[in-house]
Amino acid sequence: MASISLKNVHKAYQGNSAVVRKVDLDIDAHEFCVFLGPSGCGKSTLLRMIAGLEAITSGELRIDGKLVNDIHPSKRNVAMVFQNYALYPHMSVYENMAFALRQAKLDGAVIDRKVRQAAATLQLDRLLDRKPAALSGGQRQRVAIGRAIVREPGVFLFDEPLSNLDAALRVQTRTEIARLHREFNQASAVYVTHDQTEAMALADKIVLLHTGADMERDGSIAQVGSPLDLYHRPKNRFVAGFIGSPRMNFVRVKVVEADSDGVRLRLPGGELLAASVDGRRLRAGCEATLGVRPEHLAIAGGDAKNQIVRAQARLIERFGECTYLHAALAEQADTHIVAKLSGDVDVERGRPVALAAAPHACHVFDDDGLALPRLGDAERAAFTRLSA
Repeated sequence: MASISLKNVHKAYQGNSAVVRKVDLDIDAHEFCVFLGPSGCGKSTLLRMIAGLEAITSGELRIDGKLVNDIHPSKRNVAMVFQNYALYPHMSVYENMAFALRQAKLDGAVIDRKVRQAAATLQLDRLLDRKPAALSGGQRQRVAIGRAIVREPGVFLFDEPLSNLDAALRVQTRTEIARLHREFNQASAVYVTHDQTEAMALADKIVLLHTGADMERDGSIAQVGSPLDLYHRPKNRFVAGFIGSPRMNFVRVKVVEADSDGVRLRLPGGELLAASVDGRRLRAGCEATLGVRPEHLAIAGGDAKNQIVRAQARLIERFGECTYLHAALAEQADTHIVAKLSGDVDVERGRPVALAAAPHACHVFDDDGLALPRLGDAERAAFTRLSA
């Protein structure tokens, strides 16, 4: 097992802007950490720096407390699973899995035991004589994982290992990776993906990397935390908009009241909405951005009279287990919202609809895109009672 520590790590290619910017991060031994973010945010570059395949421009990288900036990849006690599998096409499954052990000049009996044990765990024991060309994509990925397992590294590195698989195989292989990490939890794991579903399903810790219009933030960490931390308590609008599917609804609103006990907002349609956040950074009369996740909107009932959001249904998408309602709060183009409702909900396109959002489900962002702190459970309960 091995911990990983990055202190002020920076990566820039000559003549270009930084691709990884001032990363401070600690990954504990046994931890499954996922680097998440859109294309171009630097997540694969950061992984390759841990592996030793990319040089660090500045900063310190330590594995198990040892500074490894200038240590050769083969000496870092890491094993990497690549996106394209990187199997030797002329070798059998057995030979691919045994290759690194033979290079290390281990005893033949030890190699055989390690390979067959890993093959049994990965359900590859009947495929050991096959060449990669005779395997499916999921089987090739399992061979690549098995080749890493037999080395018994301190750190497993996964570079978008599921991106070449179809949807069904992605789910199956994702489950296998989670199971294997539990079984081989003597090692920490770092996993790169742009797919938030993979990140939420696998991670103990998510590191969401920033990219977007503000190039000064590209390659920096937007937020680190557990999957539920990023989902329930995003630090800024970028995190809130990236985590969740469908993405969070954002609407510009007027602040009516704001203090440490909560915020009251006026929607574009004129309704008042309460949010259980600490509003001391705002003042009455200013503008802010309201954020509500589609799954936190519901058809309004009699107990939600003070939290009604009136909208006009524009599009209905039915998926069986759920229905996506696309609606407009007012005539302005930027008031489009999506509600994720139950599959059998009775709504019609073109008709008015009343939606409800509980105060504790409302996020508020200031003009810098920073989230206002959400009230704790006790304050939230008191504020919800006052709003009813």
